[in-house]
Amino acid sequence: MFAPLRERNYRLWATADLVSVSGTWMQVLALNWLILTATGSATAMGAVVMLQSLPVLLLGSWGGALADRLPARPLLITFQALRALLALALVLPSLFPAGLTSGNWLIYGVALASGVIGAFEGPVLGRFGSALVPKDVLASALALGSVLSSAGRIGGMALGGVLIGITGPSALFLINAVSYLGVILALLAMRLGDMRTLASAPTGQGGVLAGFRYLLGQPVILIVLALSFVLGSLGRNYQVSMAAMVSGPLGGSSGSYGLLSTVFAVGAVAGGLLLAGSGRSTLRVLLGTGFLISALQFCSGLAPNILGFAALILPIAAGAVIFDTVVSTRVQLDTREEMRGRVLATVGIVSSLSGIVGAPAIGWLCDSMGPRGALLLAGAVTTAAAVAGGVALVRLKGRSLSLAFLLGRPAEQPA
Repeated sequence: MFAPLRERNYRLWATADLVSVSGTWMQVLALNWLILTATGSATAMGAVVMLQSLPVLLLGSWGGALADRLPARPLLITFQALRALLALALVLPSLFPAGLTSGNWLIYGVALASGVIGAFEGPVLGRFGSALVPKDVLASALALGSVLSSAGRIGGMALGGVLIGITGPSALFLINAVSYLGVILALLAMRLGDMRTLASAPTGQGGVLAGFRYLLGQPVILIVLALSFVLGSLGRNYQVSMAAMVSGPLGGSSGSYGLLSTVFAVGAVAGGLLLAGSGRSTLRVLLGTGFLISALQFCSGLAPNILGFAALILPIAAGAVIFDTVVSTRVQLDTREEMRGRVLATVGIVSSLSGIVGAPAIGWLCDSMGPRGALLLAGAVTTAAAVAGGVALVRLKGRSLSLAFLLGRPAEQPA
């Protein structure tokens, strides 16, 4: 489970990432509070989320091409410095909230700039992370990264919730800006000689179109991405369905919603630890986990009370982390190194698209069919998708994949 921590560079990165993720979620909390208290508009909050997600859809492919051609560390240092400046820019409206209205474009500008940075930063982070550890412990490293992200989210939201009532949102923006400086220091302290050298895209093959041509020739990855989209859009937007179930058929309160959110976070940490301990990021794990969380989602629509719903939420959250981590691991292990940034960018695009499409879709289903009906329908669709994906992969790979699936071995490396 902790094999990646033997690597000094990974220890530096893991520590800095935990601090940075905590600061990021403190900023998310502060920004949402700032907008809501100053404008009273949930639409304004939705616009901020959209502006952060949209650039990934539009620019993600170019970010992947950049990641495959340029060294990662200088790019990451630049991105972290820019993010620190954006966090500092948010201090001004937080100090003068009376001037913040729906027409104040500073908040929206920062959100859009953050999204643009994320479109280029994501693929670079993926390639850089895979260079920090030996290939045989990459799955454990990615799983531990999921654990750290979940822990940082829990810690950041908890600490931010305490500080915002004492200091106001401006202090949280300042803390986030400082957290990016910690990441920069960790990057500068790393030993380049200890890092794995990943192949870069050769001249003439580092463009976006070359990445698309390569991806179209990888049917296994395409099926995995399709599964990720369906399960991500209909099976992962529990912020919407949990709230609808609590306020509707389960008859809960705000405290009940807080309990479910905590259970979900605990499940996410448990899933990451479980995968890190096993190190088994195989197609069998991917398909089995996808089927399990889809079936449990269907069952959650039948939950009789809050405790029953919480009992199902826990394994669903754990399974979701395992599923997403295995997708990322298979993509990194089953693609050529010089194409990895562009394929990882596609994973980011699929993830953003599933959130943009899925959240409104689940909300509409909850309004039109009721929360129980929405969970039952979405669970049935995702379960069918998981079965169909398994059948497609077995047919595609034939007997070799069937044996690998039964034994839990990794899929064959592409030629």
